[in-house]
Amino acid sequence: MLLIIEPTPTPGSILIRLAVRLCPINPHPSLAGFAKSLAEAEGEDIWKNKMTIIRNLSRAISQVLQSPGCGCQTSIVPVRCIGVSPRQVTSDASFHSVSFSETDHPRVLITGGLGQLGVGLAKLLRKRFGKNNVILSDIRKPADNVFYSGPFIYSDILDYKNLREIVVNNRITWLIHYSALLSAVGEANVPLARAVNITGLHNILDIAAEHSLRLFVPSTIGAFGPTSPRNPTPDLCIQRPRTIYGVSKVHAELMGEYYHYRYGLDFRCLRYPGIISADSQPGGGTTDYAVQVFHDAIKTGKFQCNLKPDTRLPMMYIDDCLKATLDVMEAPAELLTMRTYNINAMSFTPEELVQEVQKHVPELEVTYNVDPVRQAIADSWPMNFDDDNARKDWGWKHDYDLPELVTTMFNFLGAESRIAQAN
Repeated sequence: MLLIIEPTPTPGSILIRLAVRLCPINPHPSLAGFAKSLAEAEGEDIWKNKMTIIRNLSRAISQVLQSPGCGCQTSIVPVRCIGVSPRQVTSDASFHSVSFSETDHPRVLITGGLGQLGVGLAKLLRKRFGKNNVILSDIRKPADNVFYSGPFIYSDILDYKNLREIVVNNRITWLIHYSALLSAVGEANVPLARAVNITGLHNILDIAAEHSLRLFVPSTIGAFGPTSPRNPTPDLCIQRPRTIYGVSKVHAELMGEYYHYRYGLDFRCLRYPGIISADSQPGGGTTDYAVQVFHDAIKTGKFQCNLKPDTRLPMMYIDDCLKATLDVMEAPAELLTMRTYNINAMSFTPEELVQEVQKHVPELEVTYNVDPVRQAIADSWPMNFDDDNARKDWGWKHDYDLPELVTTMFNFLGAESRIAQAN
């Protein structure tokens, strides 16, 4: 009996080549029986029959080893090739990631892709890996420019079967999980937030582990609470968030780390600060005032802020956020000393942001109408992130500080406004 195990081009798979010694003197019934069982499995689901084949193989080897050698010359006749893709396997800390050829591009699925970050990340990844290697998905209908920019598919993360089919049919190797209800929206509908942010995550984790995916799940400043150190907030400290959004993100961090050590899942996570982008509307987050101010400054010249003027929070321009996400996904597994990292670029208050905005729009009128729910959330969050580990481990470096951010936002939104007026 000859058993050869070799890798295949498919990530996480091996090829078992089985061959049988044909002996002219001794027919070796056990080997003949094993060859027969392989022949009968031809054309059937080899995975479904794997246990029968393995039992027959074990029995044949055992009987051959216990019988006296016949001393005959042997010839090797190939009988069957079996491709095996492993299911969830126990892993120790040294097993981090599925490997694939350096010449292969990952096949990426982005869930919740029509939110603030998904469209921009898809654009970045398509530029890097090719248009057809990045699939954007959501439960909403995309705008025409999004639909025609690359593959889009309907995907409901609460529909396990549908999600699994998408991963299998499209040979997905990376999964970016952006589906979530944000902080303020989640507090208004806790049952829905629990379903989307927790049950949906469980579906993603199981599918990613089963199919050996590299999984990215973002976390947030909302994963901390009033008892966490706030200035700065380190990667590892007490986390007792007061929102369902924050609780679900702590749950995601811990579950991802558990799946990594228990099943070998290549789980990677970044705690995003407040993200500021010009090409998406505010989506119900506590930090969205920092996006709204630019839209209002251009459209009406009047801005009403729902946080106190001295509320300091960590912030980041979207291009830095997307770059960090790609960087950590491409980082060699051996460089990662933890599964969840803080990343930061700047930290400012509404008052400081308004002062910088008024350098471009001096006539901007600002009032403060504090939302007690959002203010309570912001007061429990970090004022500044300590991201030394990300900078040390995989070379994180931001490009935008506050002045560059404000200038970039006005350049983008101003051009967009002029185009709209011309049309």
